[in-house]
Amino acid sequence: MMRYPSVRAARVVTAAVAMALATSLSSGVLAQSAAAYPEKRITFVVPYAAGGATDVSARLLASKLQDAWKQAVVVENKSGAGGVIGNDFVAKAPADGYTVLVAITQIIQAPSLVSSLPYDVFKDLTPVTQVGLSPIVLTIPDAQPMKSLKDLIDLAKANPGKYAYGSFGNATTSHLYGELLKKTVGIDLTHVPYRGSAPLLNDLLGNQLTAAFVDLTTAGPQLSGGKVRALAVGGEARKKLLPDVPTLKELGYPGFEAEGWVGIFVPAATPKDIVAKLSAELSRIITSPEGTAGLESVNLVPVGGTAETFQATLQRDFARWATVAKTAGVRGE
Repeated sequence: MMRYPSVRAARVVTAAVAMALATSLSSGVLAQSAAAYPEKRITFVVPYAAGGATDVSARLLASKLQDAWKQAVVVENKSGAGGVIGNDFVAKAPADGYTVLVAITQIIQAPSLVSSLPYDVFKDLTPVTQVGLSPIVLTIPDAQPMKSLKDLIDLAKANPGKYAYGSFGNATTSHLYGELLKKTVGIDLTHVPYRGSAPLLNDLLGNQLTAAFVDLTTAGPQLSGGKVRALAVGGEARKKLLPDVPTLKELGYPGFEAEGWVGIFVPAATPKDIVAKLSAELSRIITSPEGTAGLESVNLVPVGGTAETFQATLQRDFARWATVAKTAGVRGE
C-alpha cells in the first residue's frame, strides 16, 4: 500500500527546497557580482583635507587600482569633525564596493575619547587592508641643547610647567603620546595643540616649542635636513627610515607600542567576495615595488595584508588606545 506524505511533511520539504534554491541563487548572484566587480566608478573617500599623508596615499592607490582594473577610481575629500563626517558617509553608503573609506587610527581611537559617534566602526564598517604605519616621533628643534630623552626629562623635572610640547591637535595620537609620557615619567609640560602637523612643525622649527610629537610624514624632510632632531619613536620596533632612533619602549617606557596608520574600509554589508577581491588587489599594490616606493616617499611604512589580518589589528589597537586614553586622561572635545 502506497503511503502519501502528510500536508505538514510536504510543506517542510517544499520549504527546504525553496531555501536551498534561494541559497544557491544568492551564492550565484554574489559570485557573479564579485566576478563582474567593478562595473562602474569607484570612489575613495578621504575624511580629511587634501595634501596630507592620508590623501596622498589614497591618490597613489586610486591611480594604481585604476590602471590595474581599467575602471575609473576617484578620490573625494569629505573633511570635518576630525574625520567623523567622512567616516559616517561611508558607513551609511551602499554596501556594493563602490564607496571606499581611506581612514586613519582616529577611527578606533574616537570611541575611547568622545561620548558618542554616529557609527560603530566594528558594526558599520568592514576592514579591507592596512595601507601603512604612520610613525610618531618625539622631536626637538636643532637649537635646543638636549641630546636624549633623558635630557628632556631632566630639564622638565627641574622646571615644572616652564616648558611646552606641541601636538597636531587635541585628542590626536600626538596628544595621547604627550600626555602618556607626562604621566609615565612624572613631568609637567604644557600641552599646546595645533590645527594640524604643518603649523606645529613651523613653530617647532622656530624654536617656539621645546618638543613635539610629530608624524614622520611631516617631520621627515626636516629631520633629514638637520633642522629638528628625533629623541624617540613610537611603535614596537625601530623604523627603517630612522634606524638610529630608539623606540620609547627601548628607552624603558612601555605603553607607546600602538601606532598611527592608514587603512581601507567599506560599508559592513559589502559582499565578502568583493571585500576579498578589493583587499587582494590593494595589498598587491601596497607591497609592489612601485607602491612601496610611493608610500615610503611620504614616510609611511607599507603593510598590506588580508581583511582578516587588518581586523585583528583593529581589535588589538582598539584595546591599546583605550588603555592609553584612560592612562593619559585625554578626552575629545
